[in-house]
This record gives sequence, C-alpha cells and structure tokens, in this order.
Amino acid sequence: MTRVAAGVRVHPNGLCESAEVGAGTRVWAFAHVLPGARVGQDCNICDGAFIENDAVLGDRVTVKNGTLVFAGVTCEDEVFLGPNVLFTNDLRPRAHIRKGPEELVSTVVRRGASLGAGTVVVCGIEIGEYAFAAAGSVLTQPVPAHAFVAGNPARHKGWVCHCGLRLDEELRCAECGTSYTRAESGLRPKNP
Repeated sequence: MTRVAAGVRVHPNGLCESAEVGAGTRVWAFAHVLPGARVGQDCNICDGAFIENDAVLGDRVTVKNGTLVFAGVTCEDEVFLGPNVLFTNDLRPRAHIRKGPEELVSTVVRRGASLGAGTVVVCGIEIGEYAFAAAGSVLTQPVPAHAFVAGNPARHKGWVCHCGLRLDEELRCAECGTSYTRAESGLRPKNP
C-alpha cells in the first residue's frame, strides 16, 4: 500500500492508495482513492466514495457519500459533488472490449460548481464555473458558467450566483448583491 502524505487523515476503514493527496484532506470510512488519483488540499472524501486512478480533484473539493469519480474526470477547486453523483467515462462501453486510458472520454467540472445528489454526468462535457445541477439531474450537454440546470436530460432553468442563490431577471443576487453580465461561456460578474 502507498504511504499517505503527512497531514492527510484516512479513517481506519478508508483506503487511500494514492501518493498524490494534499495536506488537510480527509478520506472517510469505506472510501477508496486508487493509486494515480490526484487529490488536492483540504478535500473531504466521504463514506463509500470512489476516486479512480487518473481522476483529478482540486483543492477544497467535497465528495459526498457514494459518489463515483472515474478516470478522465477533472474537478477544479471548490467543487461540490453531492451524495451518489456518478460520472461516466465511456460513451460505448462493452464488457468484452478492454479500453486504455487514451480511449476514455474526459469530463471537466470547473471551479465552484455544485452537482446535487444523484446527478449523473455523461462523459465528454464541461460544467462551467459555479454552475449548479439540481438533485437527480442527468447532464448530457455542456453546462454554462453560473447556469442552474435540472431534469433528465438536464435543461437550463435559470442562473445562480457564486454564493449559490438564484439570480433575479436583472442577473443580480439578492443575497450578496453581485451583478452578472452574459459572456460566451455563460455569465461573469460585472466589474470583478
């Protein structure tokens, strides 16, 4: 078994086989981090989560119970993955065809995005910064920055602030007062 880096807490019933896990990260009971997975600092990998080799988690990522993060998935800093989020990495899986890492389809979840409980992410898409997928969503298309999506397949339902609150019709947050403007990739704060 790989030796865990200093400052990483692994529950006695957790398994962390990666040498690339940042300080302050916690791996809880029955969670499994495979060799070759890269996990940043101060992450929280909850009970029963699975992080496959060649998956990448940035700093301060929360991976709730039962979530499966497979090879080819990259989650940037401060991403929230709710309970039982499921990523795929093969658009044409067949048990009798063995594929190497170069044949898997990658997915990127940008900084600050949140995926609600039970979200399924079909590989090959990008989920924009601070986007928010409602519980039970099935993501089959790219999600713009700050978009709120829901359903199966997920559809655009509105916009959310970096603080998580829905924006009003003027693209302003009633909670923190941040105003947004449309951009090619979704929304961006006015005068950041």
